[in-house]
Amino acid sequence: MTDILLLDGSMGQELVKRLGKPPTPLWSTAVMLERPDLVREVHDAYFAAGATIATTNSYALHRNRLERAGIADQLDGLVEISMDQAQASRDAHGYGLIAGSMGPYLASYRPDLNPDIDEAAQRYATLGAQLAQRCDLLLAETVCSLAEAEGILKGVADIKTPLWIAFSTADDDGTKLRSGEDLAALAPLLNRYDPDAVLINCTRPEEVAKGLDILAPMGRPIGAYANGFTRISDGFLQTAPTVDTLTARRDLTPDAYAEIALSWIDHGATILGGCCEVGPDHIAELARQLRAKGHRIT
Repeated sequence: MTDILLLDGSMGQELVKRLGKPPTPLWSTAVMLERPDLVREVHDAYFAAGATIATTNSYALHRNRLERAGIADQLDGLVEISMDQAQASRDAHGYGLIAGSMGPYLASYRPDLNPDIDEAAQRYATLGAQLAQRCDLLLAETVCSLAEAEGILKGVADIKTPLWIAFSTADDDGTKLRSGEDLAALAPLLNRYDPDAVLINCTRPEEVAKGLDILAPMGRPIGAYANGFTRISDGFLQTAPTVDTLTARRDLTPDAYAEIALSWIDHGATILGGCCEVGPDHIAELARQLRAKGHRIT
């Protein structure tokens, strides 16, 4: 029996489904201005499914991203809304943790943009400090290169709130970051900054175990939450893309996803969940199978 922390799943795609409008480059952010109650609904659905962690809808909340939509002046308020909705859901549920999401400050899956480490550190220091006021942990997500990792780790180094950092690996090789750098090359950075957990996220489920085998000897809690895309397409690797340029897998049913995710426990994972296109039904089935196998969700 293993004690498992169960993350939630996709936020952006669930919001698109509930809003019923075509996605825009900042679809998940726009929802918080138009219908913040929908964010609460998504959190409620994941807690009802068995998740024990609510991830704030703050992944895209970086000033430079909001500037393109002319709403950069609303950054702080949007971060607060994202925490309001997660906290309200957690309080109604009665228990659980809130993870403050921090996505890439330039763009997802774009290590080729080569972020300036010191500039990134300043941005993450500001965002991390705000999230840390109300969140139980910080969750840096979809980190695709050593430079992206260093910017985040340096930025939040003085924040006392626990940090989990999640790396996105190549669709066809779980031993490499999307930058092409070896996942094993993270070891010196992790030793220097000492995050509280290291995860694999937003990659093909079938590639996750390879990455976990590399992370396991590094001496920290590890975990994973994969996506349900066929792959990250070239169409998405553009400025301000929309999620409709990506294709969801038809074969990744809740049962199929849960079966793969359970196998990650054999590779050392104690934190499980889902990313893009992995919804409440997937998390509910994962929770069911975890309990059926004798594991305890904490």
